[in-house]
Amino acid sequence: MKRIVKRVLSVSLISVTLCLASCGNNGNAPSQTDNMASPSVPSAPTPEVPNPDTTLNKIKFKLDGETEAFSFKFKPDGAKLVDARDAEMARLTVDETQKIKIKNPADEAIGYVVSEKGYWKIKNADQTQELYVLRRQTDGDYKLETGSDRQIYRIKKRDYGYEIETPDKQSLYKVKLKNGKLSLRNANEETVLYTKDDFLPIALASFGFDELTREQQAALAYAVYLSGG
Repeated sequence: MKRIVKRVLSVSLISVTLCLASCGNNGNAPSQTDNMASPSVPSAPTPEVPNPDTTLNKIKFKLDGETEAFSFKFKPDGAKLVDARDAEMARLTVDETQKIKIKNPADEAIGYVVSEKGYWKIKNADQTQELYVLRRQTDGDYKLETGSDRQIYRIKKRDYGYEIETPDKQSLYKVKLKNGKLSLRNANEETVLYTKDDFLPIALASFGFDELTREQQAALAYAVYLSGG
């Protein structure tokens, strides 16, 4: 009986040995060269970087009669104000604090707009003087003042948008949104500027602030647009 058991164990051991040897010679097993090579790791897909030339947005502003007046061309670092022929009128560069630097076509700084909670300040080129301040009121109205707190315009909230008035309540302009058309109209209800692009009514009101230069109007409008009013 003991001999039988020994013979069974011997046969089993031989079978296991032959099986292991067969597996070791299998073509699917890694060779010595394979073991020395670095493991193949799938590379992460390269993120697709959008081409600025194809992703820039543009907001067009037109005069009555479909004549293009100027446009905002959005850039990765801000925006450009360009005329109907696409010539640069001003460059608006935004930093991480949303302070906007206004530069002329010669790349010279001509002013700044600083955005704070509830107000926007227009400063001179060397940032030593506050020229104008647009303030949002608790009732939804706005007012434009000089840096010395002299009120220039009252911007009253209306059902149709906003009305720009003098301090003694003389109507100057109205900003109206109707059927997807946002327009700036003078006291005679004549459209002086409009856009059919997505823009804020209170931002468009900046172009009715005649005391400001066009560059200051544009920078203020852009600052208000960025902050959502």
